[in-house]
Parts: sequence; C-alpha cells; structure tokens
Amino acid sequence: MKRILQFALILAVAVLTTAGYRYYTWVNNSAGAADPFDEVGIDLHQMMPSFVQDWGCAKLQANFGTKTLPPYGCQSPTEPGKWK
Repeated sequence: MKRILQFALILAVAVLTTAGYRYYTWVNNSAGAADPFDEVGIDLHQMMPSFVQDWGCAKLQANFGTKTLPPYGCQSPTEPGKWK
C-alpha cells in the first residue's frame, strides 16, 4: 500500500511540474511564437487560479501587446478584442 501511495504522489508531482512548466513557457513566449494562440497554453490558462491567470495575461500582454488579439481568457469582458 505504501508503494502505491508513493507512486501516486510521484506521478502527481510529475504531472503538476510538467503542466506548470508548459504554462510558464507559453506565458513567457520561450518558443518565440508569433502569436499567443497555443491550444495547450490556453487550456492550461483556463485551469489556473485567478491570480495566476491575471499574472499570465499581464505577461502575455507585455510579450505580444498590440501585435495581436488577446487569447481566450485574457480578453476584456466589456470590450471584446481588448486585453483585460
């Protein structure tokens, strides 16, 4: 039983670390993408808590600014097509 719990804990940490790294690289545009429209990054963004989403949108806006429309989750609720 102890080995199963240890394996489950290691697996959970590995999944969370991988997802966190993938989100961080998307937000910081480490790949040098021309636009922020990466499906995996947007999906991970939707799963993050609101304070992480706010940080992510601010980083994306700093990286892409007025070059493109904001990705889903970073659009203003009152003005579609504008950053939050």
